[in-house]
Amino acid sequence: MRVCARASPSLALMKYWGKREGGINLPATPSLALTLGGLETTTLVEPAQGDSDIVVVDGIERDSARYAPFFAEVRKRLRSRLHFQAESRNSFPGGSGFASSSSGFAALALATARLVQELEERAEPSLDLLSELARVGSASAARAVLGGFTQLPAGSPRAEAFLPAEHWPEFRVVAAIVARGEKPLSSRAAMEATRETSPYYNEWIIDAPRLVTKAKDALESRDLPRLGALARLSYSRMHASALAADPPLLYWLPESVALIRACASLRAAGIGAWETMDAGPQVKVLCLAGDLEAVLAGLSAAVGKLECLVARPGPAPEVFIHEEGLAFPSHRLPPA
Repeated sequence: MRVCARASPSLALMKYWGKREGGINLPATPSLALTLGGLETTTLVEPAQGDSDIVVVDGIERDSARYAPFFAEVRKRLRSRLHFQAESRNSFPGGSGFASSSSGFAALALATARLVQELEERAEPSLDLLSELARVGSASAARAVLGGFTQLPAGSPRAEAFLPAEHWPEFRVVAAIVARGEKPLSSRAAMEATRETSPYYNEWIIDAPRLVTKAKDALESRDLPRLGALARLSYSRMHASALAADPPLLYWLPESVALIRACASLRAAGIGAWETMDAGPQVKVLCLAGDLEAVLAGLSAAVGKLECLVARPGPAPEVFIHEEGLAFPSHRLPPA
């Protein structure tokens, strides 16, 4: 038996950056996020032939140590004796600042849990349990098991639904691909370096909840200028804390800065374009459907030959049995 799961990455509008001590991937700051419908990780899982877990992502077998805590937690929480072989493919550049770990571990948690349920006749796990399992792999993956707009409170082992995708159908995210290669330092390592060496880290932890409270109100009222301004503050302060680490952590490239300045020019011209960035060089721009073409044109004018992906509030992941002998499942087509 093989199980397939498709999940979209979770983009934090209000950033998660930092882990609490005493737990596995417990977030030090609250985060408010959007499921990026139109971007997708497709993962196929089957029982492994031996006593080792194997994960292949975009054609490359990954270090088993990165996945060992996750698989150990799956076996413990689901009372399973299975080992797993997983193949995962992204419809967007993985490991480069597009939150591929969120959709990757969400899909892996959903698929492994369904496989255990079918082969070992276990009860269907709750969404809370699935979110907790995904969090062991990546804290942002706790949000990616849900659709629409989500939140992950500081110190929480699981994410919570905040608003459905249908709450804001005109909302768009333009994901500008600045560089396709994997980033030199993982988010996990960069968070730890920031926590240990940045003099601004504690101030970031103290300040973040205040921004999240304001952002939730702006999101509920569908106020993009307010939400966009708060998103800019959140990513800027996150990156400022990382830049103050020893040695300094800087993910931005010249093209990243050019796109940030392009968004400022678009706003000055009356076009709603509010950028945000994660731990990587990619720039994501928040806008409304009516401004989408103008935003794409403005970004392309700033950086020649720019490749952009367009996302909207996305649905919850999909899980299904995949019949033996069929080709690897294709990604879902993005919405029109």
